[in-house]
Amino acid sequence: MKDRLPALIALFLLIGLVLTTWWAADYAQRAVPIDAPITIRHEPDAWSGKFTMITTNEKGQAINRLTGEKLRHYPDDDSYEADKAHLIGMHPNNPRTLASANLTTLKDKGDLILLQGNAHIHRFPTEENSALDVRSEELTILPKEDIVKTDKVADVQQGNSRMKGTGMIYNNETRRLEVFNNSNVRISPDDINKANQNKGASE
Repeated sequence: MKDRLPALIALFLLIGLVLTTWWAADYAQRAVPIDAPITIRHEPDAWSGKFTMITTNEKGQAINRLTGEKLRHYPDDDSYEADKAHLIGMHPNNPRTLASANLTTLKDKGDLILLQGNAHIHRFPTEENSALDVRSEELTILPKEDIVKTDKVADVQQGNSRMKGTGMIYNNETRRLEVFNNSNVRISPDDINKANQNKGASE
C-alpha cells in the first residue's frame, strides 16, 4: 500500500490539474465577449461620377466601351452598377451594336451585362442585313458569346418586320434571332426577298 501511495497522489494531482485547466478555459470563454460573425451586405465600397470603361480582346483591340453617369462597385459579389449607361460593341467582323438602359449591372468580371429599365439594343445595318432594334424592360448581354437574351416581353424590329413576344435570344455573330411565344408578328415581303437573296448568294 505504501508503494502505491505516491502513484495515487500523483494521479489525484493530475486529475485536479485537468479539471482546473478546463474550468479556467470555460470561464475565459464566458468572460470574454465574442464578436458576432461579420455579415457582408450588398453595399457599395467605391463609386464615381461620369465614367468610361473599355474592354479589349487578346489582341488588344477594343471590343466594348461603356460610359455612364454614375458607377458603383459592390464587394460582396464583385459587381458594378451604372446609371444611364451606354454600351458600344465593336467586335471585329461583326456589326457595331449600341445598348442602353436606366440601370446596367456588370457581373462575372464583365462576362454578363444586365440591362434593366427601358433596355434598348440597336445593331447597325450591314450589306446583308437590315438594322435590328430590340426593346424590353430587361435584357442580358453575354459579351464573349456576342449574345443578347431575355425572358421578359421583347419588341424586336428588323427592317420593316416586327415581332413581339415573351422570351428572345439573338446571336450577333451568326445573325440568328429567336423570339419565343410570339404574340404579334409582322414580316415584310421586302425582308423575306432580301433574306432569300442572301441565302442564295451564300450557297
